[in-house]
Amino acid sequence: MQNDIVVRARGIKKRYSDNNALNGLDLDLYQGQILGLIGPNGAGKSTFLHAVLGLLKSEGSLEVMGLEPFKNRHQLLKKVCSITDVAVLPKWMTVEQMLEYVEGVHPEFDPKKARNILSKTNIKNKSKIRTLSRGMIVQLHLAIIMAIDAELLVLDEPTLGLDLVYRKEFYSRLIEDYFDGNKTILISTHQVEEIEGVLTDVVFLDKGRAVMKESIDSLNQRFLELRPNADNNEKAKSLNPINIRTELGRTVFLYEDMDIEKLSSLGEVRPPFIADLFVAIMNRSNQSGEQS
Repeated sequence: MQNDIVVRARGIKKRYSDNNALNGLDLDLYQGQILGLIGPNGAGKSTFLHAVLGLLKSEGSLEVMGLEPFKNRHQLLKKVCSITDVAVLPKWMTVEQMLEYVEGVHPEFDPKKARNILSKTNIKNKSKIRTLSRGMIVQLHLAIIMAIDAELLVLDEPTLGLDLVYRKEFYSRLIEDYFDGNKTILISTHQVEEIEGVLTDVVFLDKGRAVMKESIDSLNQRFLELRPNADNNEKAKSLNPINIRTELGRTVFLYEDMDIEKLSSLGEVRPPFIADLFVAIMNRSNQSGEQS
């Protein structure tokens, strides 16, 4: 049984001067999904997230939990929270003052929960926000978000500029302390390798359109990579891979809807990493576009 729909987008368009940031995007996001938007710079990822948050007006039909985000942003913000790479917190406030402020403006905020989360970090309540590192500010922002207990969390490059330790801690805390299977997360990042173990679904975006929309489980069944033994390269090539690349001097073949047993006799077989699959799908999409 399919969970309730959280975001329903049909034919979403957004144009900036002579550029189509979104060009007829269709997308469905359901309760309990952690959906990753993957795409190159200029693919429309941030523009779509801004539309979902009601920060900009777009053409087409867009509903977020039954609301039109641009028209009903005040109502929407009771159910939706976000973290972006440009998130700004008042630098003159202390951490405690920040928590007290959020408690005063957001009826769903639980300050006790936020303080409990922060007690597991190196952030002190008396510290001025301006003295916190970039990583600590993201931790503080995440603690506030998790204490609001929003139904939908929108993340736009949330760990940009953070070191590896902070990035891993961010996603670990997100899954262990926030996500409970009923909440929904929509995330865009270029650090694909760090989130693919978190995602339930993925959308590949290019030039404002969805090139592929699928669950991670489905992708792992549909696509397989083969690293053949040296004497099996020609046999591997004869099975019509959709992409061939070289990795550390070894040829890697990507197949779609191929019997795993047929490949296993030729070498090492595994589902592709999302980043590698994305590059292959983009290459195929661009080639088909050139030929049409």
